[in-house]
Amino acid sequence: MFHVKNHKQLNILDPWAHLGPKRRALLDNSWAGLFQKHILPELPVESLRHHYHDYNGRPTKELYAMMGVMILQQMHDCTDQEAVEQFCFNIQWHYALNITSCSDAAAYISHKTIWTMRDHLATDASYAEIFDASLGILAKLLKADMSKQRMDSVHVKSNMRNLGRIGLFTKTIKKFLVNLKRHHREHFDQLDTELTQRYLSKSPTSLFAMVKPTESTRTLDQLAADVLLLTERFAAVDEVCTMQSFKLLSRLFAEQCVIVEDATADSGKKAVARPNKDVPSDSLQNPSDADAGYSSHKGQGYQVQLVENYTTTDERGPSLITQVEVESADQHDANALLPALAQLEQKSMLPQQMLADSLYGSDSNCETALQEHQVTVISPVMPGNQKKFNLAEFTLDNLGKVLNCPQGTAPDTVKKSKSGYSALFPIAVCQNCPSFDQCPVSIGKKGYYYRYTDKDIRLARRRQEEDSPEFREKYRYRAGVEATMSEFDRRTGVKHLRVRGMKAVRFAAFMKAIGLNILRASRHWGEKTSPMTSFYSLFSFFLAFQTYFKELFREDFSIRTHEVTNFQPVASFRADLAV
Repeated sequence: MFHVKNHKQLNILDPWAHLGPKRRALLDNSWAGLFQKHILPELPVESLRHHYHDYNGRPTKELYAMMGVMILQQMHDCTDQEAVEQFCFNIQWHYALNITSCSDAAAYISHKTIWTMRDHLATDASYAEIFDASLGILAKLLKADMSKQRMDSVHVKSNMRNLGRIGLFTKTIKKFLVNLKRHHREHFDQLDTELTQRYLSKSPTSLFAMVKPTESTRTLDQLAADVLLLTERFAAVDEVCTMQSFKLLSRLFAEQCVIVEDATADSGKKAVARPNKDVPSDSLQNPSDADAGYSSHKGQGYQVQLVENYTTTDERGPSLITQVEVESADQHDANALLPALAQLEQKSMLPQQMLADSLYGSDSNCETALQEHQVTVISPVMPGNQKKFNLAEFTLDNLGKVLNCPQGTAPDTVKKSKSGYSALFPIAVCQNCPSFDQCPVSIGKKGYYYRYTDKDIRLARRRQEEDSPEFREKYRYRAGVEATMSEFDRRTGVKHLRVRGMKAVRFAAFMKAIGLNILRASRHWGEKTSPMTSFYSLFSFFLAFQTYFKELFREDFSIRTHEVTNFQPVASFRADLAV
C-alpha cells in the first residue's frame, strides 16, 4: 500500500528538542538540515505510485525517506550493509530524513527494501526527475548564476574485471556452456566432452593464462574456432537462440572473428581472430557487463558527461552540477555538447557561454550552439597538422581574403567560389621561398594555389583569438571543472562503482551528482545560517533593548548608548545586518 508522510506539516511539539541547542545548530547548518527542509519535501514520490496499491496490502515504508536513502547512500558511497546501519543508528541520517520515531517501523530498513527501491528508480529512470527537482530547488535557494557553465567528462569503471582477448573468449564461452547445461541439459549432453571440459574445468582460465606471447595468435584462432562451432551448432535451435549468453557469444564472434578460406579444413573455411587494430572500440569488453565500451586513452568502462555553473567574481558563489549524461567509454566527447545544451534549454538553465576543452569545440559544435541555442562556446581549436602553416598564420582582411602569406608575399589574385576561396601566388617567389616545405600551397596551371573554406576562416579567427589576453582570462576558469571531477570521486566514489550495466551505472551517477550538489550547497547554506549571524542579531537586540529601557526609566546605564553605538565592532555588525 502506498504510504507517505507530509513533511511540510508542522509539529505542535518539536520532535528534535531533546538534542539540545548546540547539536541542533550543527544539524541545521549541515547538509542534513538542508536536505530535511528543502530537498526531502519536494522529492517526486508520486512517480512510485504505480508500483503500489492505494489502499490494499501492507503499507510500504515511508516513501519520502526511502527515496532519500537512495540519495544518501550514493552521496556517502555506502554499501547496502552500511546504508542499513546508517539508516538505523545515524542521527544525522534520521534528521535529514525527518525520522522522529525510534520504533522499528520508522527507523529500520532491510536489504530487500533497498534492492526493491533501487530497482524501481533505475527501471523507471526516476533518478533524472529527482536530479532536476533537487537542482531547481538548490539553484533557487542559493540564487545560483547559470549564465556561465563549463563541461567535461570523467571515466567510470563498473564492477567488472579487465580482460584480455583470450580471457574475453574464455569467459564468454564458459558463460554460455554453464547456462546451456543449467537450462537445456539435453543439448549440452550432445556436445563433445573434450570441448566442455576445456572450459568447465575447475580453473579454465589458468589453462589459457599460461600461453606464451608467441602462441597467443594460435590460441585465439582455436578459441575463434570453438565459438564458430557453438554458434553454428545452435543457430537453428530456438530455445537456445533466445538465451542472453548465446547472444553474447554471437556478438563476440561478429566483433572479434572473421571467416577465411582454408583448403585443409573439411568445410573449406575456418574462423580466425581479427587483428587488434580491426576490433571496434564498442565491441564486447566483458560478458558480465555488455554495455561497457573501450577508450584507447582511459580503458574499459563508461564515461559521465558533466556540466556545472561557475562564477568569475571575487565573491565565491555556489557551483552546482546542472547536467549529467552517462555513455559507454567508446563515445567521443564532441557528440556530447549539443545534447547537453538541449537538455539545459528544457530546464531553462541554458548558459550564455560554455567553457570546454578542444574535443568539444569543433567548428560545427560552436556554430550550431550559437545559432540554435545562442550559446558561445569558448574552446581551443584542435592543433591540426603541425608541419604545415595554417590559415591563422596568413594575414586576412575582414572578408576573409588572404593579404599576405607567413613570409609576407601577397597573392596575385584571390577568388571566391561556392566551395571556398582560392589564393594564387607567383611561381618564382614560392619556389625560392625558404619555408616552401611548410607551406600548404599546391601547384596549378598559373602558379601555386592555396585553397580554403569559410570553416577554415572561422578556425583561423579562433586560433588568433586564443593568443589574446581576453581569451586567456575567460578560459582560465575551465580548470575549475577538474577540481569538480576530483571532488566527485573523493566524496562519492564515482570512478569505481559497485554495479554493472548501463541501467545501474546511470542510476549511481545521477544519484551521486545529486549528493555532490547537496554537499556543495550545504557549505553556502551553512555560511548563511552560521552562529555569527545569530550573534549579530542578538547583539542588535541587546542594543535596542537597552535604548528602550533608558528612554523608559531615564536612567544612566554604566554602558552609555552613544558609546556602544559608536563602538567600531558594533558599527560593522550593523552594516552587515543592513546588507
